[in-house]
Amino acid sequence: MRYAVVIEKAAGNYSAYVPDLPGCIAVGDTLEEIQQMIREAIEFHLEGMELNRESIPEPSSLCQYIEVC
Repeated sequence: MRYAVVIEKAAGNYSAYVPDLPGCIAVGDTLEEIQQMIREAIEFHLEGMELNRESIPEPSSLCQYIEVC
């Protein structure tokens, strides 16, 4: 599955979350690190949902950039 991920830059690090998986978050020092951390967080989150016999939500969030003048 392919989930949308929002990555935000803070003063000294990056944070990321997955809109379709509430509670699935990660923090990292670099962009490369946050990408790896959120990938691992998604895998861990989905494994936990499976263990708890929860239904895995289909990806439904869309990402798009809108240009403004």
